[in-house]
Amino acid sequence: MSRIGNQPIELKDDVEFSIDADNVITIKGEKGSDTLKVDSSISIEKKDGELIVSRSSDKNNRPALHGLYRSLIGNMVQGVSEGYKKELEIIGVGYRASLSNGVLQMTLGFSHPIYFVAPDGVDLEVDTKSRKNPMIIVSGINKELVGQVAAKIRSLRPPEPYNGKGIRYVDEWVRRKAGKSAAKA
Repeated sequence: MSRIGNQPIELKDDVEFSIDADNVITIKGEKGSDTLKVDSSISIEKKDGELIVSRSSDKNNRPALHGLYRSLIGNMVQGVSEGYKKELEIIGVGYRASLSNGVLQMTLGFSHPIYFVAPDGVDLEVDTKSRKNPMIIVSGINKELVGQVAAKIRSLRPPEPYNGKGIRYVDEWVRRKAGKSAAKA
């Protein structure tokens, strides 16, 4: 029994849904449009402003696919109507970020600056005024792509446990360790 798969997906007024003969779903909203190829064992129908996802049988991995596709379609609906956003904070003396012509330039304590170009469908923004530390905002309509880009930027200089320097998510808590002087005492 798939508890997630049985939940209907509520369509907002500004979201359009269509499905073609090859089981390719297209969802359009105010932020853009997104497509997804659905497995042939999963069927989707629109009833009373809601999308109902159902499966043909309970054999093999069908219940798992049922919940997976319901979650993916729900994420698409939320992405085209509201969008997704991840915020990264750069902590460290001399660590900086700037954005010019769609290229993110970061100085992260290496001997050279790091340049990062975002893929299509992802927008980058650098905020240096509202907080003490520079902040990189990754936004887009595809939840998976936004998370993947944010994780890639974070992996360029992950937070280290001794001084706490590096790139971290805004609400991330980094467990701090005592240095050598505390170990000797």
